[in-house]
Amino acid sequence: MPFADSKGCGIYCRLEGFPSQPLLVLAHSLGTDHGMWDPQMPALLTRFRILRLDLRGHGASAAPAGDYTIAQLGCDVLAAVDACGYDQFSYCGLSLGGMIGQWLGFHAGGRLQRLVLANTSPRVADPSLFETRRRTVLEHGMRAIEDAVMQRFFSARTLASANPVAESIRAVLLTTAPTGYAGCCAAIRDMDHRPLLADIKAPVLVIGGDDDASTPWIGHGQVLAQGIPGARSVKLAGAHLSNVERPSSFTSALFDFLLPTPQGDTMAAGLAARRSVLGDAHVDRALAGASEFTGEFQEMITRYAWGAVWTRPGLAPHVRRLLVLAMTASLGRWEEFRLHVRTGLASELEMADLKEVLLQVAIYAGVPAANTGFHIAAEEAHQKKKKET
Repeated sequence: MPFADSKGCGIYCRLEGFPSQPLLVLAHSLGTDHGMWDPQMPALLTRFRILRLDLRGHGASAAPAGDYTIAQLGCDVLAAVDACGYDQFSYCGLSLGGMIGQWLGFHAGGRLQRLVLANTSPRVADPSLFETRRRTVLEHGMRAIEDAVMQRFFSARTLASANPVAESIRAVLLTTAPTGYAGCCAAIRDMDHRPLLADIKAPVLVIGGDDDASTPWIGHGQVLAQGIPGARSVKLAGAHLSNVERPSSFTSALFDFLLPTPQGDTMAAGLAARRSVLGDAHVDRALAGASEFTGEFQEMITRYAWGAVWTRPGLAPHVRRLLVLAMTASLGRWEEFRLHVRTGLASELEMADLKEVLLQVAIYAGVPAANTGFHIAAEEAHQKKKKET
């Protein structure tokens, strides 16, 4: 289902993740496409099924000539969700995507589980600027606005650092259809969502950027946070595309808001995480071998190490595994190191991962530690190969 039909307009959809997970819809800013969310995807896919779409006039979606409206763009989102077979969903939109999110909060609030409005506004300060931009791209093409847009998307430090994600977004901007970009400019020009805010009932998180020149907190994010009943807010140290400039902080804010607070005992979650990382055989042996003397220790590490730390969404499990390998090698905890090498090679790790970790260990913890680590890793890889053959 790469395209959804929205009253004759083809909307490109990219659906990823496990069908058993709750649906999260991500909507991008003006002048980008669904790839804007690449920095968030590895982490989000551990907890959500993700629907990314190219907004009307952007990416692979159709770009009909003429002025668009926020209502059209909101109906495009609903058409995409319907095409995927979902009724309920959470939504995160940045900039133009957040403007669409406000419309959805008012007009389709019964379908929204949670709503994130990032670096956006209910009404731009000077709508005539978008009329000027609309005319500029139609008459002179996208390159005529390149520098101005990039300077608003990103802080000077990001542009000076030759950030590859920022450069990818520049390429997307320049290949955006002028008719589509102009149509969305008209939608922003004509938008005024201030009367809608008090009637948005879904739980809302408003994200702002300290260096956001396009939608500064005062007059934009602050209006949303104060006007939407019960809205939460967070400000990040980034410019307009805060999810790109501060990807970890942005993702962490999403998880804090979108995921339910753990209730009650962490033992079950810890046991599931422990089995996922170390394998059933190891965990079964450890639990079967627990005695009156060691039983409370087994419960403690399951509840706290696994249930409270390994289940945190801020780092992917394979990243946590690599950190464990680096630390255990550095400290000479070779039994634990060997365990994570063996169980890691049986699941998500490759020898290339181990090589990089041990080269890092050699620099920061010493060549002897890395030498032992390489020897153990080679032994475990050999044993794994023997079992497979």
